[in-house]
Amino acid sequence: QVQLVESGGGLVQAGGSLRLACAASGRTASNNAMGWFRQPPGKEREFVAAINWSGGDTRYADSVKGRATVSRDNAKNTVYLQMNSLKPEDTAVYYCAAQVRGYLSSSTYYSSNDYAYWGQGTQVTVSS
Repeated sequence: QVQLVESGGGLVQAGGSLRLACAASGRTASNNAMGWFRQPPGKEREFVAAINWSGGDTRYADSVKGRATVSRDNAKNTVYLQMNSLKPEDTAVYYCAAQVRGYLSSSTYYSSNDYAYWGQGTQVTVSS
């Protein structure tokens, strides 16, 4: 079992930056591939970014590519999502998720079905 707790959300003006953190605890948390998803108001949850167990493989949604960086510190069992040049359309609840395996599948890394554990989410609001 892996427990995930997100932090770092808040209200930010368009063009600003935020760094979200996801603290993982539980069995072999540092061995899991991790992902970030978000759910904008009134919309479906969508993939944002993913990272494999070592941090050597990262993937991004087209909507955040070039503005987001996912990283991890396995010594701290924490995964980060740095978001820059924020836009109002980035407003959403951001969720951290963990896979049961350590690598990212090229065909399914963006699917919520690949992730077994989820945090409670943290709200990010970008004002125009």
